[in-house]
Amino acid sequence: MPDDRHERDALRSGFRLVAGLDEAGRGPLAGPVVAAAVILDPAYIPDGLNDSKALKPARREELFELIMASCHVGIASASAREIERTDIRAASLAAMCRALAALPVKPDYALVDGRDFPSGITCQGRALIKGDARSLSIAAASIVAKVMRDRMMVRAALVHPGYGFDSHMGYGAPRHLLAIAEHGPCPLHRMTFRPLRTD
Repeated sequence: MPDDRHERDALRSGFRLVAGLDEAGRGPLAGPVVAAAVILDPAYIPDGLNDSKALKPARREELFELIMASCHVGIASASAREIERTDIRAASLAAMCRALAALPVKPDYALVDGRDFPSGITCQGRALIKGDARSLSIAAASIVAKVMRDRMMVRAALVHPGYGFDSHMGYGAPRHLLAIAEHGPCPLHRMTFRPLRTD
């Protein structure tokens, strides 16, 4: 389970506001990658924060509401077109920079899930491999990013019916692959991802 030792280490070093960053949606064939930045209130940390992938959808939704009510939150995304223009790594890092900039207060330290610390982040910080399972603030960001992306894909299913975006969220499920074969790609599809990419 994640804990707050990385946040406490930063606070002991003199930093005041520590943000956790994570993203959701690196692997799907369709839709945006969504990033979130969360600054927890040390006096009220919701119980049960964990890597979003380890939580059932109903529990993610509950924790999302608690996080939004008690924390500083920034959310941003990178579209399928941006992913195509750059690559999924660059688009994910750009979305995380935007999420940090979208916070209502300016953090002075950032904990980022993964191997890379985005070059566009202006405050100090560090990258944490498997950070969503190690840091409470990154876990909170993972929940926010996942819930927001899922909600976006549910809405996308209304605009682009027939693909089942509300069930597989754009991942390469058999139903999704069949829909692509039947209807062809829609504007949300990432044409640089195989099997959509044909070269």
